[in-house]
Amino acid sequence: MHPGTATAPGAAELVTAAAALGAAAAYASGAARLRRRGDAWPWGRDAWFAAGSTGLAWAAAGPLPGGPFTAHMVQHLIVGMAAPLLFVLGRPLTLLLRALAPGAGRRALLTLTHSAAVGWLLFPPLAALLDVGGLWLLYRTGLFASGQHLPWLGVLVHTHVLAAGLLFTVAVCQLDPVRCRWSLPVRGATLLAAGAGHAALARSTYATGPPGTAFGTTDLQTAAQLMYYGGDLVEAALAVVLAGSWYAAAGRARLRHQRAAVRT
Repeated sequence: MHPGTATAPGAAELVTAAAALGAAAAYASGAARLRRRGDAWPWGRDAWFAAGSTGLAWAAAGPLPGGPFTAHMVQHLIVGMAAPLLFVLGRPLTLLLRALAPGAGRRALLTLTHSAAVGWLLFPPLAALLDVGGLWLLYRTGLFASGQHLPWLGVLVHTHVLAAGLLFTVAVCQLDPVRCRWSLPVRGATLLAAGAGHAALARSTYATGPPGTAFGTTDLQTAAQLMYYGGDLVEAALAVVLAGSWYAAAGRARLRHQRAAVRT
């Protein structure tokens, strides 16, 4: 868990922050390589990815506001929701595939991303279950309390939160090339269901803190409100991305229809 406002970050937090900033540097290097050879790569994607990396580094090692549970919830929103969305908007897989030279490395990456296992992991309802279901397990069982006393468990929990958040965001947005592209209704319904599950968890946490903990009432309720309203904000952003995908797909379909009409 995060060391809090009064404790210096530990080794795990510093490693996470360094890895996040290193990922931003690697992304910038790959984007620069594309531009040097004359390929177009929108600068906005660099900004999205850099913002995600910076947010993740701050959540890992920076000072967070509020009481201990409020600070933890700020971290949860950044690590599990905001940073994954910012990373996905940067389209890192597309960048990596375009930056890699044709060869074994690129073929291996394509084989992995187009594998059946990855396809099932990116099935939106399964990704939502791993993401939101994991949060219910964290906050409605003794897992959170155990993580406060076992550093290795805290690291494992936050690794899962980040990985599950990334998986869910990739499954819903589908901006990078993946093996199986699920329909907009499936992704939209999954987003609505996940949002309802996240909101229900926030209301439950507002009433009763994680088992085995004794946070102050103000701290607990502030954290639950952050979970509720912050989750709504990120989910609304995901809905905007979905709507943009639908609009772009409709535009491409209309253009194809017009070209076919001209040919006939």
